[in-house]
Amino acid sequence: MTIKDTSEGLYKEKGSKFFAYAYPVDNETDVKEHIDNLKKKYYDAKHHCFAYILGPDGEHYRANDDGEPNHSAGDPILGQIRSKELTRVLVVVVRYFGGTKLGIPGLINAYKMAAADALDRAEIEEKLITETIEIKFEYQEMNNVMRIIKEFDLEIIDQSMEMDCRMRLRIRLKQLDEVRKKFTLLKGVALC
Repeated sequence: MTIKDTSEGLYKEKGSKFFAYAYPVDNETDVKEHIDNLKKKYYDAKHHCFAYILGPDGEHYRANDDGEPNHSAGDPILGQIRSKELTRVLVVVVRYFGGTKLGIPGLINAYKMAAADALDRAEIEEKLITETIEIKFEYQEMNNVMRIIKEFDLEIIDQSMEMDCRMRLRIRLKQLDEVRKKFTLLKGVALC
């Protein structure tokens, strides 16, 4: 489960404002790009705290307090992502200090509520976990290749039909081994 598009949230407490942004992300490069863009947009904010979860089982994650007291910002944000059982999600909360200190329990609550608001506004969707493979084959194998593509409902990402034919295909992860086996059984087909 992940979010479909970017969503925003806001939480205010004792004059401080917490602007939250939730993004669908595929990798750490996407994460860095979104954080850098927010730091440019909100250059005058002191804190750009974030958390993300990546991987099909949420095995890659990180929380960052960005100068706030330890575990007062990143962990509450991460907790909100986990509570919704999401992956491939980044949440960044930008804080503008309002003049009154909130204390650690207040900060924890503020970051949690801002992240929750952004995620509550997001449209959640289920995505299939896929892998991409490339095959190379002789033109006379076209019918056999297309039969496998149809049988497993594979997505053709791109293709070139010249002396040797090439295709890049998107496959559901749970079908990957079986599809590879079917292609390797064809004499004129090679996995790249």
